[in-house]
Amino acid sequence: MSQQGANIQVLGKEIILNLLPKRVQNSHKGTYGHVLNIAGSCQFSGAAYLSSISALKVGAGYSMLASCSDVISSIQSMCPDLTYLDLGQSNYGTIPKDALKYLNALANYDVVSIGCGLNLVGGVRDFILNFIKKNANSYTPIILDADALNALSQADSFSFPLNSIITPHPLELSRLLDVDVKEIQQNRAKWAWEASREFDCIVLLKGHDTVISVPNGKIFINHTGNSALSKAGSGDVLTGMIAGFCAQGLSLESAACCAVFLHGLTSEIASKAMSEYCVLASDLIKYIPYAFKALLTVN
Repeated sequence: MSQQGANIQVLGKEIILNLLPKRVQNSHKGTYGHVLNIAGSCQFSGAAYLSSISALKVGAGYSMLASCSDVISSIQSMCPDLTYLDLGQSNYGTIPKDALKYLNALANYDVVSIGCGLNLVGGVRDFILNFIKKNANSYTPIILDADALNALSQADSFSFPLNSIITPHPLELSRLLDVDVKEIQQNRAKWAWEASREFDCIVLLKGHDTVISVPNGKIFINHTGNSALSKAGSGDVLTGMIAGFCAQGLSLESAACCAVFLHGLTSEIASKAMSEYCVLASDLIKYIPYAFKALLTVN
């Protein structure tokens, strides 16, 4: 198996500038799209916040967090920028198994992300699998990350929605493909491409030199980023950034390219101020504006 026949490109500033969604003066919040982020549990409330606020930080007009009651209560008090959809709460501090009844109108959103910090207890696994099955033919772009992928890897069989991207780290991809993680790491582009063809969706394989593979044979390699991203929560920020760009009208492919490049650039700029040791996922949120300025600055 190889990626022979694939069109491999390295992401750079010119590519991202050409993809970046435009801002227009005659606009309003609806112009830049509506994100629905299904995320969080009482144990992982930070994932819900990081993945929701980062969508706004890259330019989305709305970011709605759909989560369990206690998570919304805790985040709402400190973050008035988001909108909220209370899905109720199980005895495990997670969204309940029957929360799907609140999510019947995906067409009202420009993009949906699901998985960050959901925690697979208290019926969440069944909720995720039912959500994916129900929306298998939805044209609304769907981003599947973290516990959404973990839930699928535990299923007897699975398929991905019509217009979707998965964002696994190497271990998550190894579970989905049933391939040893060391083998994946030895040839990341090959296995990302194999996964995108097998699952018929875009695959964003996180890690050093992140790989984005599209079923039609396009592969993008990203070289921005550093060890500052090796912190809990950095992947949640990336998910929100993808959603935010997609909400503004980019395809999932283009949104992933912009998000990955700027996510890595953000870590580099933050590290210059703080060192690679000290950057937290929440610091990435603060430094996203500086990454945009660096990208948009004409040399």
